[in-house]
Amino acid sequence: MIRTGIIGAAGYTAGELIRILLCHPLAEVLFAHSESNAGNPVWMVHQDLVGDTDLCFCDDSAIDDIRDNCDVVFICAGHGRSKAIVNGLLWGYDGRIIDLSNDYRLHADAEDFVYGLPEAFRRNIVSARHVANPGCFATSIQLALLPLAKADRLGEIHVTGITGSTGAGQKPQETTHFSWRANNMSIYKPFTHQHLGEIGETLQALAPSWTGNINFVPVRGDFPRGIMASVYLDCDLGEEEVTDLYKAYYKDEPFVHVVDANPDMKMVVGTNKCVLSVHRYGTKVHIVSIIDNLTKGASGQAVQNMNILFSIPETTGLKLKANRF
Repeated sequence: MIRTGIIGAAGYTAGELIRILLCHPLAEVLFAHSESNAGNPVWMVHQDLVGDTDLCFCDDSAIDDIRDNCDVVFICAGHGRSKAIVNGLLWGYDGRIIDLSNDYRLHADAEDFVYGLPEAFRRNIVSARHVANPGCFATSIQLALLPLAKADRLGEIHVTGITGSTGAGQKPQETTHFSWRANNMSIYKPFTHQHLGEIGETLQALAPSWTGNINFVPVRGDFPRGIMASVYLDCDLGEEEVTDLYKAYYKDEPFVHVVDANPDMKMVVGTNKCVLSVHRYGTKVHIVSIIDNLTKGASGQAVQNMNILFSIPETTGLKLKANRF
């Protein structure tokens, strides 16, 4: 069994991670850390887990006694907090670490963390001790572009992406209140989103000659979970050529599926899948990329990375079915 622990276990990504790990046949959860909920049963915060676990949240004082029994620790504490945790609560820890924040994703911040996008960097992940899990929008957009990057067919990139409210985290904000979010949509961080850096670094790793821009307009959606990224760029490949390029790149990938039909979010919500469609319109290639921001965009991908680290089949514990209706 892979013994796991979670730091920052009260948020949405941690709740999703616990849900997956409890059903993982080769993993067990030894601790779920939350200073603000210490002593309380996990299911009192993640109420969908009632009856599934008797685990209680622990605080900082318990970590020293528990952490060294873990094979891997997931950090779900939020952006800007992971480095302090690695240098504090996890100082001297010899096991694997998978960080779900943006603290270690960029080359300048990575230290010994490997960027954990399996479809691009699996060979690096296999031998890593520390993994920086990609961002949710970054995952969706990168999976839409990896085949073109690998074939050195990138140019100026245009993206409109819409995400569910859980992408903003569990802490209440003005733009996550139901009364504001329901029957409403809004644009935020146009052309400046924090995931642009990691996307650019991945594309340049696969296509060193690429010098284009990523013009990204994110949209807040009126739904709790899921991401749809609409990506287009100029490309001289014909539709059959570009479709074959995508199907060849992803033919052995267990979670990425290229379809001819127009995809929708109900195909992936609750799963670790990414569904792509690729079509040509005039001089433009248009790619639609659909993922669940909490699974393939966060916790599911983190478990996929754990499976790779421990040399077990990547799909273990991740054969999750979407709820179509």
